[in-house]
Amino acid sequence: MILGSLAAALPFYPVNDFGPAMKGMVIGGLGIFHVFLAQFAIGGGLLLCYFQWLGQTGREPHARRFLDGYFKILVLISFVIGALTGVGMWFTTIQVSARTIGVMVDEFHWIWAIEWTFFCLEVAAGYTFLRWGDRLPDRIRLRLLIAYAFAAWMSLFWINGILAWQLTPGGWLDGGGVWAGFFNPSFWPSLLYRTVVAMALAALAAAIVINTMGDLAREDKRRLIVRAAHFLAPMALMAPLGLWYLAVIPADSRSWLLGGSIAMTMFVGIAAGASLLIGGYAAVGLLMQRLYINGATATLLLALAFGATGAGEFVREGARKPFTVRGYLYSNSLTPDEVATLRRTGSVVDDPYPLRDAARYPTAQLQTGAKVYRLQCSVCHTMHGANALTDLAGTWTDAQLRMNIAELQHTKPFMPPFAGDAAEVEAIAQLIRWETAGAPRRWPDTTGDAATLRQIAAWLDEAGTAPGGAPRPAPAAPAAPEAP
Repeated sequence: MILGSLAAALPFYPVNDFGPAMKGMVIGGLGIFHVFLAQFAIGGGLLLCYFQWLGQTGREPHARRFLDGYFKILVLISFVIGALTGVGMWFTTIQVSARTIGVMVDEFHWIWAIEWTFFCLEVAAGYTFLRWGDRLPDRIRLRLLIAYAFAAWMSLFWINGILAWQLTPGGWLDGGGVWAGFFNPSFWPSLLYRTVVAMALAALAAAIVINTMGDLAREDKRRLIVRAAHFLAPMALMAPLGLWYLAVIPADSRSWLLGGSIAMTMFVGIAAGASLLIGGYAAVGLLMQRLYINGATATLLLALAFGATGAGEFVREGARKPFTVRGYLYSNSLTPDEVATLRRTGSVVDDPYPLRDAARYPTAQLQTGAKVYRLQCSVCHTMHGANALTDLAGTWTDAQLRMNIAELQHTKPFMPPFAGDAAEVEAIAQLIRWETAGAPRRWPDTTGDAATLRQIAAWLDEAGTAPGGAPRPAPAAPAAPEAP
């Protein structure tokens, strides 16, 4: 199921550093923009087909002008920029979490190939329509747009399966193979939800574009907007699809979304609230009362949709914690089996990559702590910046630092277990203390403090190596007294 080389080799990669910007924020920010554009391109393709049908059947006299003169350019721009940001996603992911993308490509390389084939068809159909669409008869135009829309949606179909697999790998974990991972428990609710979102984004963007058609009468614009608003009607399915999604994800992930993590719950509320506002306005104002919507209001609604998309992607990513591939790969790119092994051997003993600023650290212990931070912490934390360790743990006492790091998955259940020995716990605890103190040129080395290391080892044993939601290991029975 997984390449043996991935499982056998320790996962050391030359990762990049983004300073005060958390690595997850860099990927997340680019990813939100990419998802927004890609989903709009998918919905836009469907809307193009709809307006072409309206025009060629005589139901809407201005449909073809809207389609040819304005909206098709917007759609093409979106999938060009979407393609560029998609490349950017690959580039940043390889820098930050090479092993995660490696596992995904290793397991789903043929799925990626199929998706890229459909993307090529999407690009070819889109540019063909741009170049020759205005010269083609209506029947051929519609077929070409259907080919474009179908290819765009099929691209979503294949990508969705891989992304959903990260949270709900299903039977793949038990050796079920590629298709068991692809058609996983959250595949269908996620796919249908994204399709509804894509249609809504297209409708809102269309309302903005229609308002730029200055030579059309207000009544003509209103009629076009109402036609586009038909693509907002499926938003009524968002609530049941969201509940379906919540029902199939792991119980601990569901608990974080529904109150266990205030940040996650807040973003769930933002996504749901923004969607409710857009859906309510569409249902009452556009579909029931058939009102005219001006450009400012349409832009505000699209901005709300962008906020809902961002919040939704944050929730999707966060729900996987402490994993990046649920049950197989932790967010720091270590497997559960490797965590257990590295508890005995240490996590950075064989790290071949030197520190870029090794001379900055006054002791070898702090250099070890910096390597531990780089391997285990830096994907989700900075030292001074977003989600900084000095802010989160800088006020803890030495004992708090040591215990909370040693029992990390119980300190914060959405974090992976600490992968390393007692000396590495002490090393990163001293690193956090040193950074909080302003990185002075002199700092005590506590490597030889045997009593402290014994206490840390006891905490590590107490925490175990299972994820935070699992029961703690039973305490060892006290040794029987020796016979006199």
